[in-house]
Formats: sequence, structure tokens, C-alpha cells
Amino acid sequence: MKVARVLLMFALVSGLTACGDSGDDASTVRGVTDSEIRFGGAHDLSGVFAAVSNPALNGANLRIAEVNEAGGVHGRRIRYIVEDHGYQVPRAAQAANKLVTRDEVFGKLLTLGTPHNLAAFPIMDRHDVPSLFPLTPARPMLETGDFSRRFSLSASYYDNVGNAIDWLFEREGFERICVMYIPSDFGEEIHQAARDAAERHDGLSLVSATSHRPDESNFSGTLSRKRAGNCDLLVLGLAVRATVAVASSVRDMNWDGVELLASTAAFHAAVSSAPGGATEGMWAASAGPDIQTLRDRPESAAFIEAYRQAYGSNPDAMAQTGYSVAHALVLALEKAGRDLTVDTLVAALESLDYIDPVSGIHVRMGPDDHILLGDTWITRVRGGIWETEAVIEMR
Repeated sequence: MKVARVLLMFALVSGLTACGDSGDDASTVRGVTDSEIRFGGAHDLSGVFAAVSNPALNGANLRIAEVNEAGGVHGRRIRYIVEDHGYQVPRAAQAANKLVTRDEVFGKLLTLGTPHNLAAFPIMDRHDVPSLFPLTPARPMLETGDFSRRFSLSASYYDNVGNAIDWLFEREGFERICVMYIPSDFGEEIHQAARDAAERHDGLSLVSATSHRPDESNFSGTLSRKRAGNCDLLVLGLAVRATVAVASSVRDMNWDGVELLASTAAFHAAVSSAPGGATEGMWAASAGPDIQTLRDRPESAAFIEAYRQAYGSNPDAMAQTGYSVAHALVLALEKAGRDLTVDTLVAALESLDYIDPVSGIHVRMGPDDHILLGDTWITRVRGGIWETEAVIEMR
């Protein structure tokens, strides 16, 4: 009996060792086999930011499919496992636990939501799973935990919105800012950017800031009070549908003395093409150009056609983002070589320097720079698309 128990314990220990996530070859590197590399993502496929996650996921899957059909990277296919968190933090934590411990992914890619990523970081760090270009450029994406395992999609909400307010103040002469935001890390960062911008400039003041539920849809009372406060720039840290609802309410009120500034989170075709031109003239601080303004570039046109063939609709800025992120990952995997580890991937990511084929943006990173898209693009809705007004270089 004792021998049997000893043999059973040996078998259990051996099994746990075989499932380990460290080592130098494909048989012992988490998420890497001779034939595939597994990545995971937790998205909002059914909640208030589904309009962001779904096209981004489509764009990433399009690039991954292209690579897999061509034989993969160094003979390995990329497998992207996706979970839906519905923009709920507990579900995001559950998804992270499942992806890391059960699916044993090599890295987390494009996961949406600031608090949702933060909830996942502890389990990712325990298992040395890097965070790769989450769909939130919030500052904690690079500042929380091990920097060497963090790579951000773009300059932060704080930097982009702050840069946009500075630029608009100098050129448009706004004097009184109001803010509407979701009470989350995402919304608070935009609120802070507006507050600090007001402190930087004489003649600019923050007169009102209100927080709103992610699923809120009736803003008439709030907007009436902000109108009474003589706001001339309304900064929005809201989801896509809420951003359109605010713009529609402003139009219905005939409030002509205010302009709207959205964050990267609302840089979306559903906003720019809102019914009745409700968002015409809206500003946004984005991480790049609208794909619809790039149709004359052969590479961009090819992407638009490939996306249309795959999904039956035109791509938007989020689809372009997903494709470009997946492309960056593929380039890094190629540079990392066949003997793939987290350290070789990190080194490869830190050496990327290329022109993104779809957007034409110069992408470059380094050991102290883990931001894929580092500049602020000032865009404005004109004729239903986001037209580029200026690019503020930050590198």
C-alpha cells in the first residue's frame, strides 16, 4: 500500500512538472509546441465596448489567418483563444485564469479594458505571461507590475487627450471645459487629463465633471446643466454608444456654442457615421489615421478589400488596429526565431522598426519604449469620417 501511494505521488509530481511554464525548448515553454503558439485575449463581445472589441478581433484574426495559411511563423501556426468578459471585471479575471492556467497561453494579446487587464496582471505575472498591446492605452498598462512584460498599444489616454486639449486651446480659443466620463481607470485618466490641462493654461478652466454608468443613455439633464455653465469644450470619456447619444442630445438641444472631444475609445466608424450627422465636427485624440482616409494607398486598399471579403463589411479604425497589432506580433515572432521564449520575444519586440503596411505609420520600440504607436493624432469628423487635422510627435 505504501509503495502504491509513493508511486501515485511520483506520478502526480511528474505530471505537474510536465505542465510547467519555464524552460528553453518548445516542449517546456508555456503555450509553445512544435506546431503552434497559443495566445489569448479577453474581449467585450457583448457589452458596452463590443463595437471596439469585435472589429479589432476581426482585424487580428485576418492577419493571423494570412500567416497561418502561408505556413505560420518558423513552422508554427498562431492560435488565438478568445474569451468574452462583457466589460465585467470579475468575468475578465475568470477569463484570465482560464487562459493562463487551462489553455496555457504564451501571451495575452489585445485584451480590452483597463480594470479588466489590471485584474488579470497578478495571475499573468505569476506565470510569466506578457501583456501584448491591450485595447486600452491607459497609463497602468505600462506602470503596473513588471515593465519588461508590458507592451502598450499607443500613447496613453492621458497624454493623447491632454495633447489634444493643448492643441485646441491654442488654435480654437476654448475657455471652459466640461468632462463626462465612466468612473473607471479609463474615465478617471481622461478626467485627470482635462483637469491638468486647465491648470497648465491661463484662461482655461474646468467648470464641470460628471461620471456616468457605462450603459447610461439619457444625458439630457446633465447636458442642460453643462450648457447653463457655459461649457465650450465637452471632453468625453464614454463608450461608443454613449458618445453618439451625447452628440445627438447636443444637436437636439440646438447647443451651438460647444464642441466635443472624444478619446481613442470612441475613435470609431459608428461614431463618425452616426445617423443624421449627429457627430459632424466632433474632435478625437487618436493613435493613428482613419482607414477610410487611406484608400489611395495600395497596401491600405488591399487590406480594405481583404477585410470586406472575409467579413462582408468595410473595416473601421478598430479593425485596422487589430490587424496592425497582429502584424507587429508576427514580425516579432519572426525575429525571435525558432527557439522562442518570453525573453526572446521581448528582445524582438524591443528591436522593431518598420513602416506599418496599412496605416503607413513608422513603428519603433526599444528597451525603454514599449509603446507601439507613440504619437497623438488630432482628428475631426468631416463628411462621416475622421479626417486628420494634425499629428503631434511624442518621440
